[in-house]
Amino acid sequence: MSTNLADGAPPQDLIASGTAVPPAARPGGVSLRALLAEGRARLSAAVAAAAAAGAAPAWRAEGVPLEAQLLLAHVLRRPRAYLIAHAEEQAAAADAAAFDELLRRVAAGEPVAYVTGGCEFWSLPLRVGPAVLIPRPETELAVERCLALLPDAAASAAPAAPAAPAVPPAGSPCVCDLGTGSGAIACALASERPAWRITATDCSAPALQVARGNALRLGLGARDNRIEFLQGHWFEPLGTRRFDLLVSNPPYVGAADPALALLRHEPRLALTPGPSGLEALGELIRLAPRHLVTDGWLVLEHGADQAGAVARALVAAGYARVRCHRDLAGHARVTEASWPGSGFARPA
Repeated sequence: MSTNLADGAPPQDLIASGTAVPPAARPGGVSLRALLAEGRARLSAAVAAAAAAGAAPAWRAEGVPLEAQLLLAHVLRRPRAYLIAHAEEQAAAADAAAFDELLRRVAAGEPVAYVTGGCEFWSLPLRVGPAVLIPRPETELAVERCLALLPDAAASAAPAAPAAPAVPPAGSPCVCDLGTGSGAIACALASERPAWRITATDCSAPALQVARGNALRLGLGARDNRIEFLQGHWFEPLGTRRFDLLVSNPPYVGAADPALALLRHEPRLALTPGPSGLEALGELIRLAPRHLVTDGWLVLEHGADQAGAVARALVAAGYARVRCHRDLAGHARVTEASWPGSGFARPA
């Protein structure tokens, strides 16, 4: 029996009672178009079932087409555009079987980024794994605010493709990414501001290994005189050093928040700091003045319902110019404030 695939619907023999026919058992092979259709159907069914059980947010269904593309592109080691341009190409049996296995893992709840081993942040390809939180698009707002708060004159003068790694000049802005995780924020800033002196800290040795690897692959690591990685709890490895800007995407989910069940594959240490979800934010606000120059900035990502509490804590601690910014979804996501009273000038 022939099946019209023009509308993108999967052949009915590929899905039976929600279970795909194993690729090796399919006669005559299968096209990339059909594999993608099968992937969308299986992931949509899994998301719908999980949402009905309260184990997945309903909005995740919007990302199913992209997830299917990412998985198949990963198997084929091709860009996603290839899947469209070669939709009728027949998949090799081994590739179809590998895609089938990845679909099984994602349908069971494993994040696509962990399954493929990577994701994109700030247009940078990053490798991620269970040791680090998967970078979210909303965190790019923190990067945007850092770039807006410090001058970039030195960066604009930097050569686009230097023959050798350039040492940031004396007087360059000093920035620290606290709790760097995968290194997403630090790498994004280093890619945009070659002249900045950037430090990144994390208490997790496995996380720092991931971050260093990302920086190395992007040409942004310590050996390229770009990012210095230090292990320790927040400010501990910094000694008495002071910075023009401190930025952090700390854990901010309350320990009893049902959202943690949806994020069960990601490191709990990177998700929740304690009962209220404000513990890490409060610690950063309290200790940051010891590591900021006069008029230095603190930029914090936080939960959409935490903006008021963060702003009040900043004002009570003596910060000035407290401002909150909304992400693309309209949620209050990043708050910034300057420290007026340290009496320390920018380090040379």
